[in-house]
Amino acid sequence: MPVPSPFSYRPHPHLYEINAWAWLEELSAKYSRRISLRDVPAAEWDEIARLGFDFVWLMGVWERSPLGRKFFQTDSSSFTGFDQALPGWKLSQIVGSPYSVRQYQPDPRIGSWADLDHSRAQLRARRIGLILDFVTNHTAPDHPWVSAHPEYYIRGSQADFRKDPSAFFLQETSGEPNLFAHGRDPYFPPWRDTLQLNYFEPSARAALIAELREVSNHCDGVRCDMAMLVLNDIFVRTWSSLLAGRKPPSREFWTEAIAALPREFVWLAEVYWNCEAPVQSLGFQFTYDKGLYDALRDGHIDEIHSRLGATATIQSRAVRFLENHDEARAASIFGPAKLEALATFIATLPGMRFYHHGQLVGRKIHLPMPLAVAAPEQPDAATRKFYERVLQLSNESVFHSGKWKLLEISSATDDTFRNLVAYQWLSSDANKDANKIVVVNLAGITSQGRVRITDQISSASQYTFLDQLHDVPYPCSGAEITASGLYVRLDAFRAHLFSITPR
Repeated sequence: MPVPSPFSYRPHPHLYEINAWAWLEELSAKYSRRISLRDVPAAEWDEIARLGFDFVWLMGVWERSPLGRKFFQTDSSSFTGFDQALPGWKLSQIVGSPYSVRQYQPDPRIGSWADLDHSRAQLRARRIGLILDFVTNHTAPDHPWVSAHPEYYIRGSQADFRKDPSAFFLQETSGEPNLFAHGRDPYFPPWRDTLQLNYFEPSARAALIAELREVSNHCDGVRCDMAMLVLNDIFVRTWSSLLAGRKPPSREFWTEAIAALPREFVWLAEVYWNCEAPVQSLGFQFTYDKGLYDALRDGHIDEIHSRLGATATIQSRAVRFLENHDEARAASIFGPAKLEALATFIATLPGMRFYHHGQLVGRKIHLPMPLAVAAPEQPDAATRKFYERVLQLSNESVFHSGKWKLLEISSATDDTFRNLVAYQWLSSDANKDANKIVVVNLAGITSQGRVRITDQISSASQYTFLDQLHDVPYPCSGAEITASGLYVRLDAFRAHLFSITPR
């Protein structure tokens, strides 16, 4: 199959994450036949394109681990989550974690390399790029490298094993067994269906970059799982006791990997612990903004204001979301009362706007990664209608090619102005979409304030502020706006998306 030309995308693109296995199971039920990637009807790709997405992340296409599957089939601590997601589940519906990768080739349930390339072609025909996973930190315990290249992994001694047997995987050999460390995040217990790669081993780094080169032939970018775990300083802090005094390489792994692939390849990092800026500096175009999600979930409005004060570069590379496969469903966490404010906010911030399969129809059931599919849910019509509206509006060119500016808000007789966030998108052309103001109330009470607007507002003119969310026009005086600011009063968790035109 010919290699596609480099994929170009809009600034501030829209990303849609699809759990590939669950999606294919749902489509199989919908169409009453077994569907792999090759068989996805054109109407399904058309619907994604209609909503205006720039990228589709097909999450979990790689071959899953039989050992990882068996682990979850026999791990009673996982059963409660399975019960909640799919009452009456069968053992055959536990398919293993997509982050316990046995090999970087499509899982037989998903399809073949040709099927994956066919899906990419379907997306490309609709001007959508394909993102795939790269699981940075670890492999499955039955990856071929475990037997062929044990030096690629972190290993321990029998003394280490005695201290914490649950942290190691025992591989029988003709002599003494190998003791491989399970992959881990230093703040949580080990992931027992994985083995930890050694990023201080040059041959392991070279092998991983070779895998990335092959993956890059079949997609337009990768989402790198837990990307900060392989930064030299974090890797030392996590594994120093098992590194036998080995010194960090002179370069970061990501510097080497990104330099080895074409410049136009897209790098998206799952990253936490305030590592966004360091990871961006290594070449990642986009990094998770988990801090913003946490602040929205917890109602920390001051933190939200603080994060929106970051530099323009950091803002444009932030990945904004209300849910993903690791978080609880937005509909269950935030509920319908907060939908207008938060969905408008995420859809119109700078950076990558990230949506998750099922989010747009208000699904509430969180799917555990090892489970094939969740129980079916009735789509919520109001949620779907609002997301379609806000996606339509945020696909206007000004929200991609325009300039974003955070606006100051002052008191209008009380302190509730602190609950509001306001910003402007401004483009240089003269069309009706050239000037947008977004104002969002992030609190559960009615809030008011005066928004200071200095660009493209004349004291000598009258204006119409058309709230495009609700199709309501507001006549406004340029003299009042320049003197005192635009007065805004919003009920709890409501929003305005104004298109401004002179009258």
